[in-house]
Amino acid sequence: MAAASCINVVVMVVAAAAMAVTAAEGKSYNITKILAAHPEFSKFNEMLSKTRLAYDINRRQTITVLAVDNSAMASLEHFTLPTIRHILSLHILVDYYGSKKLHSLSHGATASSSMFQATGSAPGTTGYVNITSHKGGKIDFISEDADDTAKPSRFVKSVKEIPYDISVLQVSSVLSSSEAEAPVPPPAPVNLTELLSKKYCKSFAGLLAANTDVFRAVNETKDNGLTLFCPIDAAVAAFMPSYKNLTFKAKTAILLYHAVPDYFSLQLLKSNNGMVTTLATVSEAKKDYSYDVQNKGETVTLDTRVVNSAVTATVGDNEPLAVYAVNKFLKPKELYKVVEAPAPAPEPSKKHKAADDSGDDSSDDSGDAKPHKGDAAPAALLAARWVAGVAAALAGLMLLP
Repeated sequence: MAAASCINVVVMVVAAAAMAVTAAEGKSYNITKILAAHPEFSKFNEMLSKTRLAYDINRRQTITVLAVDNSAMASLEHFTLPTIRHILSLHILVDYYGSKKLHSLSHGATASSSMFQATGSAPGTTGYVNITSHKGGKIDFISEDADDTAKPSRFVKSVKEIPYDISVLQVSSVLSSSEAEAPVPPPAPVNLTELLSKKYCKSFAGLLAANTDVFRAVNETKDNGLTLFCPIDAAVAAFMPSYKNLTFKAKTAILLYHAVPDYFSLQLLKSNNGMVTTLATVSEAKKDYSYDVQNKGETVTLDTRVVNSAVTATVGDNEPLAVYAVNKFLKPKELYKVVEAPAPAPEPSKKHKAADDSGDDSSDDSGDAKPHKGDAAPAALLAARWVAGVAAALAGLMLLP
């Protein structure tokens, strides 16, 4: 009887720990890739990217996206991009609603907060979406502030569900909301040269102002989404001997290389790794001109494969424009020789390894094993070891009288 109890305890503990391993590994999704598999949502997908809502969706753990097809998106054509962002943010519910949950709503109705509400853009409760389940399985969505003449948007089908992370549902029409559809005032004008000259980047501001093509490209982009990485004055001074020897075309490219045609808050830079394209990518059709944004703790670095530059300060951050100071001038691989990573040290021969293995057991370095699947690996490894240890210990109890 005692043995049976021990077995039950072992099973329960191992099962709980296994769940911890799964949680440690984590899940991820990419709304752009999900919708790319469905051409009927191409316009909706495009607007999620243009309004930068795709980034906001991907960094959330639990979300429901109410997608509309290309024909329904035609109703948004006369709105400006900032207003479209408000309208589409109403279609992003900050809770998980799969098809099964929709058809089993308590009391047949509920209200869900949207990203329009969560970001503070909607006053009062205007950013809430009412969900109602009707007899026959019909589900309606309507915004809290829709007027009396507005027709609800009806649930059409489930497009993709990853319980309980993301649910993508098709609805029949764009949600109507007087608050979301209100005109959004344009961003306050920003004098980029003045902004850069006030903090850390006076020398880089001078380089931008001296190149008419670059200055125009950067200023034309900043109101629609721009992240500019400006080398600090000391970094510009160190790079100037090399810069002076570049052709005018190369100087233009390397300056544009510091500008990413999208807005990235510091929080987003710290929570996402990956390659970014630049204004130089746009100007040079046959060249890449991208680099890898990496983060470790609170440090954000830009790896161009020629130089690794770190973000040292925020010069200005007011969506849609973000400017960050970096400690090195960014050198693209298209203009400079790639710095190859040092080759790993050769592994000891089998003979020497065997001799090492026969040595003192106290030198065990198994704890230095390198993870292979990102930051979640150490947590998963520790959880797996804990499972094995606890299971062995509890199983040993079964041998006791």
